[in-house]
Amino acid sequence: MVLSKTAPGSDASDGSTLPSGYVRHPLSRFKMPERSLSKEEAHQTIKEELKRDGNPTLYAGSFVTTARMEHECDDLILDSLNKNCVDVDEYPATAELQDRCINMIARLFNAPLGESEGATGVGTVGSSEAIMLAGLAFKRKWQNKHKAQDLPYDKPNIVTGANIHVCWKKFASYFDVEIKEVKLREGHYVIDPVKAVEMVDENTICVATILGSTYNGEFEDVKFLNDLLLEKNNKTGWETPIHVDAAGGGFVAPFLYPELEWDFRLPLVKSINVSGHKYGFVYVGIGWVIWRTKQDLPEDLIFSFNYLGDNRPTFTLNFSKGSSNVIAQYYQLIRLGFEGYRNVVESCHRNAMVLKKGLEKIGRFTIASKDNSLPVVAFSLKDHTKYNEFDVSKMVRNFGWILPAYTMPSDAQHVAVLRVVVREDFSETLAQHLVLDITRVLNELDQLPPKISNGHS
Repeated sequence: MVLSKTAPGSDASDGSTLPSGYVRHPLSRFKMPERSLSKEEAHQTIKEELKRDGNPTLYAGSFVTTARMEHECDDLILDSLNKNCVDVDEYPATAELQDRCINMIARLFNAPLGESEGATGVGTVGSSEAIMLAGLAFKRKWQNKHKAQDLPYDKPNIVTGANIHVCWKKFASYFDVEIKEVKLREGHYVIDPVKAVEMVDENTICVATILGSTYNGEFEDVKFLNDLLLEKNNKTGWETPIHVDAAGGGFVAPFLYPELEWDFRLPLVKSINVSGHKYGFVYVGIGWVIWRTKQDLPEDLIFSFNYLGDNRPTFTLNFSKGSSNVIAQYYQLIRLGFEGYRNVVESCHRNAMVLKKGLEKIGRFTIASKDNSLPVVAFSLKDHTKYNEFDVSKMVRNFGWILPAYTMPSDAQHVAVLRVVVREDFSETLAQHLVLDITRVLNELDQLPPKISNGHS
């Protein structure tokens, strides 16, 4: 993070830490040591510090779904850690693999491409950067159109649901775009396409919809939104487009729900982002944004440079980017293929259903997720007389689980949920153990006296 803090209540006044037996003298927490450490000292000291981190396998709420990759891919990653992906003259093979990933993903999303036609897209460090780039493309395209028509172009807005990821709000704040949110309601935790289209005006640069909500994993109805927006565009003469935030669902829907129309099969969908570390089965730090056609990415946003030895166009927020995760993504695409991805996400979905049925059998929860979306199970307590979801989240840590609890966005803030993201390493056995551990927690919490006030606070 940009912002940092000193650790409160340090044992020593200078914020020092007593490391392992390898190191004879205390190390300052906040100041570089005067002398060098041996590699063994540095390694062991940091290793002991990291023991305080949670177990990723038992971190049930994380959307970073890749727990491990094959040794062969790890070997490729280590070989490319020192390669800067932007230096295409020095590393032309890596650049070629990135282009292949873009083309494979674009075709997976049904981009209207000829057999030998290249797709338009970029690799990013995650979906947050991808969304920033897509938003900038929409803003610039809208501005250029309004300038050409001698119309005001200083108040752009995006229409989206209140369940958007925080990166959308960052984009709006950083690049002066208003967010017009469709509020949620209890029992309905995704965007209402009818209300969304009603909010669209002449200054709307796009409608952003989500294929796999962060809050409950649910897919939004992109086709219905597309159809309604087509009608409005025809009546008004506007050309308001759609962006699909498929960070979670982009590597799920094509394999689990191939008939679902959410992608470039819909004419108003102009760009899609996806995270490689969310069901793309790559370690954290890789994302992609794909545009429907080359014309949907304004040329004045693309820069060319030649001081690294080759004239190369670029459209990214940061210049340098490691090559490892690009290569890892290509490895997974060719290693798993369509069949492999389908098998893994089908397994995730089956295990999600095992967990859901186990929670339903307890009889104490309301399920807030949907069966035909991401392999995610979100659930709320039916009775809050003695305890709430946050109490369950805290108590289940005693069994090693990290199970997040949070409140829904406006206007459903009074609803709190617990969320489990079923990853490739979350087996049926783990699902059964989690149900047993939650049952034990509930039995312990049942012994508490009733709270003075009922609610989630």
